[in-house]
Amino acid sequence: MEPTETNAESGPDLRHYMQVVRAYWRGIIGIFLICILLAFLWTLTQPRIYAATSSGLVIAGDSENIGNALAGDNLAKSKAVGYKSIAGTRTIADLVRKELKLDESSDVLLGKVEVTVPTNTAEIRVTASSQGAEEARNLADAWVVALAAQVEELESVSVGGSDRATAVKLQPLGQAVLPSSPVSPNTKLSLALGGVIGLALGLGYALTRNHLDRRIRSVEAIERLGVSVVGTIPEDQRLTEGRSVVETGSIVHDDRAAHAFSESLRELRTNLNYIDVDNPPRIIVVSSSVPGEGKSSVTANLAVAIASTGRNVVLIDADLRRPVQTELFDMMDGAGLTDVLSHSADLEDVLQPYGHLPNLQVLCSGRIPPNPSELLGSKAMKSLLSELALDAVVLVDAPPLLPVTDAAILSTSADGILVVVRAGSTTGDELGKAIENLKKVDANILGAILNQVPTKGAGAAQYGYYGKYYYSNTEQDPKADAKPSRRLQDPVPVDQPVISSNRFGEIPGLGAHAGSSEPEFRRLRRRR
Repeated sequence: MEPTETNAESGPDLRHYMQVVRAYWRGIIGIFLICILLAFLWTLTQPRIYAATSSGLVIAGDSENIGNALAGDNLAKSKAVGYKSIAGTRTIADLVRKELKLDESSDVLLGKVEVTVPTNTAEIRVTASSQGAEEARNLADAWVVALAAQVEELESVSVGGSDRATAVKLQPLGQAVLPSSPVSPNTKLSLALGGVIGLALGLGYALTRNHLDRRIRSVEAIERLGVSVVGTIPEDQRLTEGRSVVETGSIVHDDRAAHAFSESLRELRTNLNYIDVDNPPRIIVVSSSVPGEGKSSVTANLAVAIASTGRNVVLIDADLRRPVQTELFDMMDGAGLTDVLSHSADLEDVLQPYGHLPNLQVLCSGRIPPNPSELLGSKAMKSLLSELALDAVVLVDAPPLLPVTDAAILSTSADGILVVVRAGSTTGDELGKAIENLKKVDANILGAILNQVPTKGAGAAQYGYYGKYYYSNTEQDPKADAKPSRRLQDPVPVDQPVISSNRFGEIPGLGAHAGSSEPEFRRLRRRR
C-alpha cells in the first residue's frame, strides 16, 4: 500500500507561528510598549472623576405584629422599585440644583447620578460622580434628601380633614463617605487594555509582514519553486567584510565558525558526487539570480574543498563584466580566459596554481571584451571546457542570471548549473524568474545553494544544526580538548596518494604528485 501524505495540504502549524514571532519579536515588543505608553498618556489627559454613594431605606406600615411587618416589608420593596424611576426625573434634579445652588442644568445633573435598587431589598442607592470629592458626596446626599421629600409628598394622606399621615416614607441612612481616590480614569485597567491591544497589533504586524515578505529564508521556500537544495552555507564572520577565500583545504580549525563553514562545503561536495552516480557532472557553472548573493566566494571555496581531496580542479572566472577571482585568490591580473578564446595566449601559460593546493588551477577572466555573451557562447569556449574536463573538475564562476544572459549561455555548454541563493535577501520572484530563464535554454539545473544562512537568532532554527550544534556553546569542551576527534585533527596530507571513486575522472594515485611544481593533469595532456 502506498504511503499517504497526511500533512500535504495542512496549513501552518504552531511552530511556524513561533518562528514568525521570533523573527519579528522586536517589532512586536515595540508596538506593545508604544500602546502601553499611549494608554498611560491618555490617562494623564483625562479628568479625575470621584464617586460617592448615599443610601435611603423605604419604610412602610408598622411592626405591631408579624403579619403587618411582612406586609409592610413587601410593600416597601415594591415601592422602592417605583421610587427608582422617580429618582431619575428632572423634578428631583431641579430640587437638588436649587438646594446646592448649582449652575449645571438638570440634564447634566441627571448624567452624573446613577440610582440602583439591590435585588430583593427596600434600599435605594444613589451614586453621584463629579470632578471633586466633596462635590460628589454633597450631590449624592442631596439627591437622597430630595427624593425623600418627593416621596413624602406623594405618599401623604389626609387624616381628620387637615392633618397628613405618611403611609410610606424614604429614610436617608446618613451622610455618604468622602471618596479618597478617583474612580476614573482607571490607570491599571487602561494599561492592561493598552497592552492587550498592543500585543494584538504586534502579532498582526508580524503575520502581515511575514505574509508580504517574499524573501527566501528556508530550504522549503526554494523547494516550493521546484528546485532541490544541494547545500546550505552558514554565515561566517570572515566573509562579512567582503569576498574571500577562507577555505584552505585543511580540516584543522581554531573556532566553531570554521567548522560550520568547512563542514557545509564538504557536505556540498559530497552531494555533487551523488547527483548522478553514473554520469557525474564535470563542468559546473555557478551563478545566482542577482548580484550580491555570494556566488564568487562560494565557487572559490568550493573549488578549494574539492581540490583538498586530491582531485584536479580548474576554476574559470567567466564573469567577464565584473571579474573577482583574481582578487579572491590574490593572483596576478593579466592574460586569462578572453586571451585563450581569442588565441592570443596559450592555456598552459595563463593557468595559475593556487599556492596551498597546486592541483587547483585558476583561469582568470583576462581583458574585458565588448561582447561577453558572444564570446562565452562560442565554439572555442565549448572546446576549452571539454578539454579541461578531461583531467579535472571545472567550476565556472558566471555572472548573475537576471541582469545578463551569460550564465544561461554557459549552462548549455556545461554538465549542469548551480544557483546560489542568499538567505533573507533573494526573493522568490527573482529566483523563480532565474529558474525560468534556465529552463528556456534546457539547462541542467543541478540545484540551489542556500548561502549566508543565519547561525544565531530567530532564523537559525530554520537551517538545521548550524545554529544548534556549532554555536550551542562558545567554550571548548574539556573532553574534546583532551581527546580531539580524528576527523577534525588529521587533515588529508597533500602528498598522500588518494584512491578515488573516479566520479569526477580522478586517476588513482593522482594525489601522490599533487605537491609537484606542475599538476599531473597538465603533464598528462602534454604526453598525449
